[in-house]
Amino acid sequence: MTDTTLSDFSATTLAGEPQDLSAYAGKVVLVVNTASECGFTPQFEGLEKLWQEHQDKGLVVLGFPCNQFGGQEPGEAAEIGEFCQRNYGVSFPMFDKVDVNGDDAHPLFQWLRQEKGGMLGSKIKWNFTKFLVGRDGKVLDRYAPTTTPESLTDDIEKALAVTAE
Repeated sequence: MTDTTLSDFSATTLAGEPQDLSAYAGKVVLVVNTASECGFTPQFEGLEKLWQEHQDKGLVVLGFPCNQFGGQEPGEAAEIGEFCQRNYGVSFPMFDKVDVNGDDAHPLFQWLRQEKGGMLGSKIKWNFTKFLVGRDGKVLDRYAPTTTPESLTDDIEKALAVTAE
């Protein structure tokens, strides 16, 4: 375990703008690696619902498209954004495509994997792996791609109930 928190990272938005993740300090953050052509893609609907229901209480959902699993995110940023908005009404922050495994993995995902391993060690197995980060910026839990967004409600509400130090 390190003293590193979510606030120590930055990423590029789908619009190509740099975004310091410290902007989400004090919030509960659900980080998800996404893909537009995956069997789990309908989870966008549940993720958007979580965001809509809990954003006023301090939840932020962050989507990170990834093309490392079956080439299921082949599009460019504009296409990804349009797809997510058109098909699932996604309004939560989406970022530019990243690698989540391997030598070129985004530093955020290197840290998330290090903090919470999964069934395959720290490696992310597939699209829609989810990481729940508490208000203190520390990783609380990791969820498998098969875990539906709806089933995270209790964990999210518990995390939201904790006040930031």
